[in-house]
Parts: sequence; structure tokens; C-alpha cells
Amino acid sequence: MNNEIFETMPVPKAYIKLALPVMLSSVLMLVYNMADTYFIAATGNTDIVAAVSLCAPVFTFLIAIGDILGLGGSSFISRLLGSKKNDDARRISVFCLCGSIVLGLIITLILMIAKNPILKLLGADPHTIGFASDYYTWIALGASVIIFSLVPTNLLRTEGLASLAMVGSMIGSIVNIILDPIFISALGMGAAGAAIATVIGNICADIYYIYVIVCRSKCLSIDPRGFTISSAETREVLRIGLPSSITNIMQSLGVILLNNFLLPYGNDKIAAFGIVSKITMIVVMIMVAFSFGGQPLYGYLYGADNKDRFRKVMKFAYMLVCGLGLVLSCLLFLLAPVFVRFFIQDASFVELASSMLRTILCGMPFIGFTMVTTCIFQSTGKASGALALSAGRQGYIYACALFVLSALFKYPGVIAAQPAADVLCSILAFVLLKVMLKDFIQ
Repeated sequence: MNNEIFETMPVPKAYIKLALPVMLSSVLMLVYNMADTYFIAATGNTDIVAAVSLCAPVFTFLIAIGDILGLGGSSFISRLLGSKKNDDARRISVFCLCGSIVLGLIITLILMIAKNPILKLLGADPHTIGFASDYYTWIALGASVIIFSLVPTNLLRTEGLASLAMVGSMIGSIVNIILDPIFISALGMGAAGAAIATVIGNICADIYYIYVIVCRSKCLSIDPRGFTISSAETREVLRIGLPSSITNIMQSLGVILLNNFLLPYGNDKIAAFGIVSKITMIVVMIMVAFSFGGQPLYGYLYGADNKDRFRKVMKFAYMLVCGLGLVLSCLLFLLAPVFVRFFIQDASFVELASSMLRTILCGMPFIGFTMVTTCIFQSTGKASGALALSAGRQGYIYACALFVLSALFKYPGVIAAQPAADVLCSILAFVLLKVMLKDFIQ
């Protein structure tokens, strides 16, 4: 394990060293998401675009499940390594890695049994149900490999192996991008082809991660022989993992809720939102990468009770992430029609999606503060603070904003609900930070 990064390296250098590989992985994932949407939109069928958009919460749900053991495990392992309890860290990694496989198989069974009710809940109608079913089925069958890939991505960073974690993400994304046009267009599989490419990409990434853990890692293991874990240790992983997963679960529920609010205004609104969500992901994923790239630092320094260095890391993170959010949001705001035309050329659709995009971007600069604060709470074991923020932005705060603004302003209010929730959630983050970590950050 490279202790220099955590203990002596200058804060900006250490933070960037850990966060940059995460950011590069996110950029490649952005390219994959853009390519995925591009090839789907290239079919010229807005019902396919809408169907895949409707199923996006299912994929997000799988990410949320992976976060339970990935982020929960990495938070606990970081603190154990900071306290020099390397053997305990190894045992926890076995629980997280093997547990993700078992959990994935259970999720596949549940998703397949409840397929039809879930598709109706997602908002599929007679025009989109067939395409949505094709995409849903393959993503559900691949749940285990998708969930597993998210765990080593987080755990490897706890011992400073962020660059190796990045390579795994790159392998999965590159394979996915290569296979997309083959399955979607060349083989004419449409929505099903997009899902199959995603699953195969994750399988390739998983094979690489297993190799790294077995051959390169000194603090992690996937070998279940002789494995033991106490109920207290299990609770510690879940205590942070469950609130961490709430972010993506709330995102799934938020998208489902939004799609149902948009449905009365037409499938073109849902299709437009599907494309807009891919574009706003440019800002969100970069901010997420730089927010959570510093997570191993927070956990290690908190476990080592190094308050001075902890405060320096926190200050640098806020300046970096919030600044990036502002700059990128302004850029996308100015170039909104250009980005939309990358997917669809229809003039009326471009105007619709561009207006939607610009409205949602108004809240983006505030997300950075919430993300960094959430990461700090997760890394330091402040489960209640992490839960309050994770469940807020696209959960209870978003739902309240959606119901109120849609009742007052109809369709414009539906779109304005997200930036309103972003502002309110950042205010909550500021208050919680002052209350829950006042002794450590002052």
C-alpha cells in the first residue's frame, strides 16, 4: 500500500493522483453513454429511444446495489487501513466481492419474476413496451456481472490503486462501444443489442478485476476460504453502503416519477429527457469522479485522526468540484443545440431538448457542494448525514419540488423541479456539515 499518498504527499497532488483515474474512467463512460445513445437514436425510431430511457432506472438500480458493497466496503476498508488493520481490511474485501455475486443472482431472479409489473411502473405504453422488454430482459440477466464490476472499482482505490481501477472501467467501456454498432445496427437487434453490449463489456471488466485482485493487490482478496465476518462488521459496511446506494435508488425513482409526469405531454418529451440526461451526465459524472476520487483520503485521514490534513483535502475538494460544475454548466448552456443535434437533427426536437437542457443545467453548479459533502459523510461513517443527502436531491426534496411546481406551472414546472431540488439540497448539505463534523473541520 502506498502510504505516501495518504500521509505526506501535497494535498492537491495526492487528491488529483487518486481522483484523476476516476475522472478518466468517467470520461470514457461518458463516451460510452454518448455512443450508446447515438447508435440507438440512429435507428430513427423515437419509440426505441424512449424505451431505453424508460429502462434507465433499472440500470441505475443495479449501480445502487453495487454501491452498497462497493462504497460501503471502501469506506470501512479505508478507515481500517488508516488504523493499520490490514488483515481486517482483507476479510471485509472478501465479503464485499463475493457478496456482490450472490446479491446479483438474487436481483436477477427478482427482476425476471416482476418483469411485467416493473415495465408498467416504468411508464412503458403499447408503443414502447416491446423495445423496453427487450432491453430490460438482457440487463436483468446480466445483473450479477454489472453489480460485481462496481465493487473492485471502489475497493482498489482504498490502497492507492486508482489507475488499475481505471483500466478496468476503460476495458468495459471500450468493449461496449465497439459492440454497440454491431449489435444495434449491423445485426438489427435494436434495444436488445444495446443491453447485450453492456453486459459483455461488464464481463470483460470483471475478468480483469479478478486478475488484479489476485495478482496485484496486497490488501484485498476474493478467496472465501476460511472467511469470517462479525455481525458488527457487516452492519458497518451496510451502515454506509445503504445510504450510499440511496443516491442511485432515488435517481431511479426520480426518473420513474418524472417519466410519469411527462407521459401526459407525449413520448417525445420522454425521449428528449433521455437525451438531455445523457448530456447533463457530462457535468454530473465529472463532478462525481472528482468528489468521490478523494474518498480514500477522507477515510484514511479520519481513521488516523489527522484533522489538519483532512481540512486541507476538504477545502481543495470544494473549490475543485464546485468550480468544475460552474464552468462545465456554462459551456453546455451555450452549446445546448449543438449537443442535442449530435443525437437527433429534427429542428422541433432540438428546440424542445435544448430548452429542457438549459433549465436543468441551472442547478448543476450546486450539485458539486452536495456531492463532496455526501462523500465526506460516507468516508467518515456519518451514515445519517449521507442518507439525508443521498435521499434528498432526487428523492424527497425532488418529489416535493415536482409535485408543487408541476401543479403551479404544468410542463415548465416539471422540468424546473430538478434545479430547484439541487439548490435546496446544497443548502441542507451546508447545514448538516456544520452540525455533524463541527469538531473535526474547525
